[in-house]
Amino acid sequence: MKRLRTAIFYVSFVCITAACSASRKSSSEVTKPFATASRDLYDTIAHMDSLLFDAFNNRDLDKQKAIFATDLEFYHDNGGLTNYDQLVDNTRRLFDQNNGLRRTLVPGSLEVYPIKDYGAIEIGMHRYCHPENGKDDCGTFKFVHIWQKRPDGWKLTRVISYGH
Repeated sequence: MKRLRTAIFYVSFVCITAACSASRKSSSEVTKPFATASRDLYDTIAHMDSLLFDAFNNRDLDKQKAIFATDLEFYHDNGGLTNYDQLVDNTRRLFDQNNGLRRTLVPGSLEVYPIKDYGAIEIGMHRYCHPENGKDDCGTFKFVHIWQKRPDGWKLTRVISYGH
C-alpha cells in the first residue's frame, strides 16, 4: 500500500511537472519577441527624432511642421486627441510662452520596429524640463511615434504620449 501511494505521488509529480513545462513552452511560443529594426532603420529614426526635437528645443515651428504629416493624429493621455492644425496651434502658443521647456531622449530607451510597406514604430521615454524658481522642474514620460516613409521623406503620422 505504501509503495502504491509512493508510485502515485511520483507519477502525479511527473505529470504535473510535464504539464507545467508544456504550458510554459506553449505560452512562450505565443509571445514571440518582436524583430527590431535594422541598424540603418534605427539610425534613420533616431536621426528623425533628433531633428524633431532639435526644432522643438530651438522653438523652430517651421522645421517641426515640415516633419509632421498633415494627417497627423496626436493622442495624449491627459489632453486627448489633436490633429495637425491643433498641434501646430498648441505648439505655437507653447513657444510664445518662452518658458524654457526642453526635451531630451532618455538614453537607452529608444526602440525602433519596422512596419512593412509603411515605415517604422519608435518607442521610448523622454524627459521634459523647464526652469522654475531657479531649478529644473522635470518629468519623464513614455511615447510611441509612427513614422511613414513618403516620397518627400520621413513624416510623423501618429504620436501617442502617455504616463503623465
